[in-house]
Parts: sequence; structure tokens; C-alpha cells
Amino acid sequence: MISRIFAVSMIVLFTASPASAQLDKFFKGLGIGQQESVLSDSKIISGLKEALHVGTENAVNLTGKMDGYFMNELIKILMPEKLKTLEKGLRAVGYGPKVDEFVLSMNRAAEKAAPFAKDIFWGAVKEMSFDDARKILSGNDTAATEYFQGKTTSKLTSAFKPVVSKSMNEVGVTRQYKELVGRYESIPFVKKESFDIDQYVVTKALDGLFHMVGEEERKIRKNPAARTTDLLKEVFGSK
Repeated sequence: MISRIFAVSMIVLFTASPASAQLDKFFKGLGIGQQESVLSDSKIISGLKEALHVGTENAVNLTGKMDGYFMNELIKILMPEKLKTLEKGLRAVGYGPKVDEFVLSMNRAAEKAAPFAKDIFWGAVKEMSFDDARKILSGNDTAATEYFQGKTTSKLTSAFKPVVSKSMNEVGVTRQYKELVGRYESIPFVKKESFDIDQYVVTKALDGLFHMVGEEERKIRKNPAARTTDLLKEVFGSK
């Protein structure tokens, strides 16, 4: 099976040269007719943008729902590494259920924040140039995800912070964190800890979101069943 997406990337390279005979020879070697395979620049970028719309929407829908983070072991937000000593100490004195409740609350906050990423992702798609699209099409399996990380991380962080802070207050993360730290610090001879729990949840929420965007990108590139529109089938279809 020869991926048309590979063929599209090669078109970009060959069209830089006037030697159309070379292009004909290249496609004949692949067993593909030139008329059938050569897509216009506008169709290429339209197909890619549609793929990114579909992929990011799927990723947001998967993370921005109940248990979207909590029940996904690949992106579940765990106790911060810096607070592992605190966690161990609290569990040792019978506060394990409270720690578990705190971990659940962090994931709930991330799940509430995730839907706010959609508009930011789609804004990045609208701003994409043909050069950006060409690099993504000829890039690795997560080239689009890397593009999003570069273009949207700052905006997503700014957008997530107030949402996460509000969500954490609503689901009790901040209160639980202060309560857990207070209980831990009441244990004789323990070291006091300081930690920006809001920033931690924002960072982990974005890490998980980008992970899922990458998974969706791989599906569209490699799995025909994930190409849910005619345009995606044409641009990313296999021969």
C-alpha cells in the first residue's frame, strides 16, 4: 500500500524542477497515474486543515469529559513528584483516601479546562501557511502536534490558568491541597513544602492534551478508518 500523503510530499519536491518527465517517471514507478495523484496546493492544505480540525476536536472531546484524564493511564495526573514524600507520609498515618480524593480532583479540573483548547487550536489552523502545511505533510507522524505545541502552548497556558484555578476551587483541589499540606506539616519533624499546584495541573493538563492530539494525528496518517470525510480520504488515502 502506497500512501498518497507520501506522494503529495514528493510532488512538492519535484515541482520545484521543470522536468515534468521526471515527475511522470516517478509516479509510473509507484504505479500511480499523475492525473489521479497530483492534488492542487489548495486541496492539499484544505485536506490537512480538515485533518487537524478532526484530530484536535477528537482529542479535546476525549479529554474534556468525565474521566477523560482520570481513567486514561497515559495522561492521568498523579501526585507531583516533589510531593511524593508528603504523599508517603500522609498515607502512612491513614490519610490515603484523602490523597486519592485529591488526585481525582486534579484530574477533574483538567477535564473541565480541556474544552477551552478547541478554539485556540482552530485559530492556529486558520493561521497555517502553505509552507507550514508542506512541512507537516512531509514530517514525522506527530509533525502537526509539534506545530501546535510551538504555536499554541503560550496561549493555552494563559487560557487554562484561570479555568483550572476556578475549576480547582469548584471541585475542591486547592482546599484539599492546603488541608493535606496542613496535616502533613502537623506531623513532628517533617519538612515544610511549597508548590504551585495550579501551575502543575495546567502543565500536566496540556501534556495530556498534546499526547492525545498526537495519537489522533497518527490515526489519520496511518488508519483509513480514521479518515472520516471524503477530503481526508482523498488527501490521506492509500492506493
